[in-house]
Amino acid sequence: MPHDSLHVDRRGTGRPLGLVHGFTQTRRCWGTVADDLAADHELRLVDAPGHGRSSEVVADLVAGGRMIADAVGPATLIGYSMGGRFALHAALERPELVTGLVLIGATAGIEDSAERAARRADDEARAARIDEIGVEAFLDEWLSLPLFAGLSPEAACREERRENTPDGLASSLRHAGTGTQLPSWDRLGEIAVPTLVVAGTDDSKFVALGHRLADGIGELATFATVEGAGHTAHLEQPERFLGLLRRWLDEHQL
Repeated sequence: MPHDSLHVDRRGTGRPLGLVHGFTQTRRCWGTVADDLAADHELRLVDAPGHGRSSEVVADLVAGGRMIADAVGPATLIGYSMGGRFALHAALERPELVTGLVLIGATAGIEDSAERAARRADDEARAARIDEIGVEAFLDEWLSLPLFAGLSPEAACREERRENTPDGLASSLRHAGTGTQLPSWDRLGEIAVPTLVVAGTDDSKFVALGHRLADGIGELATFATVEGAGHTAHLEQPERFLGLLRRWLDEHQL
C-alpha cells in the first residue's frame, strides 16, 4: 500500500456512511452498530492513519482529515473519539465531501497552551511505552483505563486491535494525539451540514465538550446523550445509540 493511501472496507448498499474509529481500534471495531447500519446504508469503514491496514500512513489531524474525506466521501462521517477529531477536520478541510457529521466523544481541541503541552508530553510517553512493550501489553494497559470501564469483552474488540503495529500506534499519538490538535473552536461555525454530537451520560467531560461543540456549530447541530454509557457510548449501549442515530439520519434523509 502507498504510504499516503488509507485502507477502506465497503459493506451494504444505500446512502453512504464513512465510519472513523478511535485510537488503537480498526475499521472492524464497530460491532453491532456496523451490522445494523449496513442493512440500508453503504458503509465505508476506514483504517485511520497509523491503524490497521493504514499502519504505515503518517498524518496529523488536518492532513488525516483530508485523507479520510478523500477516501470515503462524499458521505456522512461518523467518528468516535480520535475518529471524531479526524471527522471534524475532514468537515472543515473538505466540506464538499462531507454531507453530514456525527461526532461521538469528540473535542475541538485543548485551548490552554500549558494543558495542551502537558497532554502532548503524555501522548509522547504513551508512544514511547508502545515502542517499549509492544501492542499486546499496551492494549492491556489501555483497555484497563477508567475511560473504557463500560466496555464488555466482546465490545472491546481486542482481537481486531491486534492488527495494529507498535510503529503505527506510536506515530498516531505523536502526530494526531489530542496534544497535537490545534484548537478549532473558532471554526465550528464553518460547518454547514447536519451534525449530531453524542456523548455517554457517564462521560461528564465529553458531555460538556459535546454541548460546546453543538453550540459552536449552531442550528444545524443536535446534541444527544446515550443513557447508561461512558466514553464508548456506541459500543456500550449500541441499541440506544442506534435509536438516536437512526432518528437523526431519517430526519435529515442521510
